[in-house]
Amino acid sequence: MGDSQSTHVDVLIVGAGISGIGAAYHLQTLCPDRTFTILEGRSDIGGTWDLFRYPGVRSDSDMHTLGFSFKPWTEAKSIADGPSIMKYLRETVAEHDIERHIRFDHWVTNASWDTATSRWTVTANDKRNDRTVSVTCNFLFMCSGYYSYKEGYTPEFAGRDNFRGTIVHPQKWPEDLDYAGKRVVVIGSGATAVTIVPAMATTASHVTMLQRSPTYMVSRPDHDAVADTLRKFLPARTAYAITRAKNIFLTKYFYNRTRTQPEKVKELVLGGVRKALGPDYDIDTHFTPSYNPWDQRMCLVPNGDFFNAINSGKASVVTAQIDTFVENGIRLASGEVLEADIIITATGLNLVTLGEMHVEVDGREIDFANTWTYKGLAYSDVPNLVSTFGYINASWTLRADVVSKYVCRLLNHMKATGTQQATPRLRPEDANMPVRPWIDDFSAGYMLRVMHLMPKQGDREPWINPQLIARDKQIIVKAPIDDGAMQFTKTPALV
Repeated sequence: MGDSQSTHVDVLIVGAGISGIGAAYHLQTLCPDRTFTILEGRSDIGGTWDLFRYPGVRSDSDMHTLGFSFKPWTEAKSIADGPSIMKYLRETVAEHDIERHIRFDHWVTNASWDTATSRWTVTANDKRNDRTVSVTCNFLFMCSGYYSYKEGYTPEFAGRDNFRGTIVHPQKWPEDLDYAGKRVVVIGSGATAVTIVPAMATTASHVTMLQRSPTYMVSRPDHDAVADTLRKFLPARTAYAITRAKNIFLTKYFYNRTRTQPEKVKELVLGGVRKALGPDYDIDTHFTPSYNPWDQRMCLVPNGDFFNAINSGKASVVTAQIDTFVENGIRLASGEVLEADIIITATGLNLVTLGEMHVEVDGREIDFANTWTYKGLAYSDVPNLVSTFGYINASWTLRADVVSKYVCRLLNHMKATGTQQATPRLRPEDANMPVRPWIDDFSAGYMLRVMHLMPKQGDREPWINPQLIARDKQIIVKAPIDDGAMQFTKTPALV
C-alpha cells in the first residue's frame, strides 16, 4: 500500500464518510496490489455523521442495512444516534488500518484527465498548511456524497432581519445554543425536523413544527426484535447477515407495495398516525400529504417519539404558509403570529454533482448535465471515474457496497486485459434515446431543484439509474464488465 503522502496512486478516493471508508475496505480486500489515498475535506472521518451535530441526530435507516456488509452492527439499537454511528465508523477504520491512507483537511477543487498518460491530476486545498497540492491517479473514485458541505438550503424568508432571536440551520448547529425554556419554531417537515422536534421538546418550553405541507411518518421501534433474538444464539456475523437480508427484503417489499397499491399503503401509514395521536387529532391537515407514499422520502419516528412529544403538549404541528419573519417570531399568511425565541430552518440540503469540483477531460470542461448516466455510477465520455450515490428509498450503504465491488471488478478487469482506460460511450443504437431525469418518479423538492444539473438517464441498459436493489443486482453485480458500452483502451503511447 502506498503511504498517504505519495503524489501518485493507482486509485484516489475523495471523501472519508461511509462511502469512502467502504471503498477503502473493498480496495484493500479485492485489489490488494493497488495503491490508494483518500482526500477528505474535513478534519475527521464520518462525512454526514461528523457534520451534523443537531439535537437527537440519528439514522433514519436501520443500522443492519446502513452498516457495512463486512462489519456487523452489534449494538442493541438498530436506529442509531450520530455518536454511535461515528463510533462504528472509527472502529471500522481502526480494524482495517484505513486512517494511514487519509489526508484530512484536503478540499478537492479540480480534477483534470489526460488521455495521453491515462491519468487524473486532482488539485486540493490543504487547509492545514495553507497550500495547494496535486495528486495524480489512474482512477478517481468519488465518495463525497450528494450535498454541499458549505451550507444547507434556506429559502428566502421575507423579514428575516427583523427577527430578534436566533436563527439556526441544522447543518451549522452552534455548540453553545441554549434552548432550555425557550420557544422554538422548526421550519420544515423532513427527517431533520422530525428528529429535532422531540429532541428539543425535552428542555424547550415549546417546539412548533411549521410545515408548508405534510410528510408521511412511520413509527417503529428503535430495536430490531429479530436481531436481538438471533444475537443470543448465533455468532454476530451470522446474526447480522440474516437481519440484513430480512431488512433488505422488507424494504423492497414495502417500497413495491407503495408502487402497486399506494392507497392501501397510505391508509396503513395514516392508520398508524391516528392510533398514535388519537381520533380527535386533525390528521387530514397535518399528516396527509398530497402525494403517494415514497413519491418522496418517508420519515421514521423511532418509538413514536415525535407523536409522544405532541401528546405531552410540549410540541405541536402547524401547517401554513409563511408571510414574513417579525421581531418576535413568524407571521403566517393567515395573520397569526407564531412567537419564537429560536427559529430552526430545517429546510433541506443543496445537492451537488461530484463534490462541487471542476472536472476537465483533455482540457474540455465537463458539464454533467450533458452526460448520460452509466448504471447510476459513471458518466458518458468521462474515463476512469466512478461516483457513489446511494438509494433514496433504502439505506445509502446498500448501494455504496455494490458500487465499491463494481469498481474493484472494473480495476481487476483492466489489469487482466492490459488496458488503462475505461470509458462509458454511447453505442450507435443509443444515439436517439429519449431523455429521462436522473432520478425518476421522486418529487422531493431538494431533488427537483437540481435535477437539471444532473446527468441524463436513457430508456435502456446501461444508461439508467433504476434506484432499485433488485435491478442494480442485475446490471451492476451480475452483468459483464465488458458490455460494449464501457470501452476499454490502452494508453496511446502503449498502442
